[in-house]
Amino acid sequence: MKSTLLTRAQDAYKMLILTASHLQSVLLLGIRLYWGWQFAQTGWGKLHHLADTTEFFASLGLPFPMVNAAMAGATECFGGALLLLGLGSRLVSIPLIFTMVVAYATADKEALQAIFSDPDKFVTAAPFLFLFASLIVLVFGPGKISLDYLIGKRLAAPSATTQAVPAKA
Repeated sequence: MKSTLLTRAQDAYKMLILTASHLQSVLLLGIRLYWGWQFAQTGWGKLHHLADTTEFFASLGLPFPMVNAAMAGATECFGGALLLLGLGSRLVSIPLIFTMVVAYATADKEALQAIFSDPDKFVTAAPFLFLFASLIVLVFGPGKISLDYLIGKRLAAPSATTQAVPAKA
């Protein structure tokens, strides 16, 4: 009786793990699609309202506000589009993470300083979910439903010209 119950529990747990593992790529796709689109829209807005973005960056005391505004906008717009497609995902997540860390350090200084004293303030600040999504993609990759996966699979597949030709006897 005990072994049967234990065996059933183990089988159920294995099924749970198998099912959850199959959902990993779907979750990563959802994260990439939503947050890639959000990054792209935010960056597009910065680039199309560069004067306003430059003025805001200047009010934060950032050096070279126009250059920084253009770089942040381009990083978010094009990085978001690549994230959405799942192309160069891990690589592009690095400048996106950097941009969000700078956003915390400049525009949301109070939230960053409250990371331990008032964590709710930190996690409800505007850059948090952008930063979190970028970290997830950096750590876990884009998943199997991405151009990165398709390209990696294509590059890993041996072609007819690279396969060894058997020697004739």
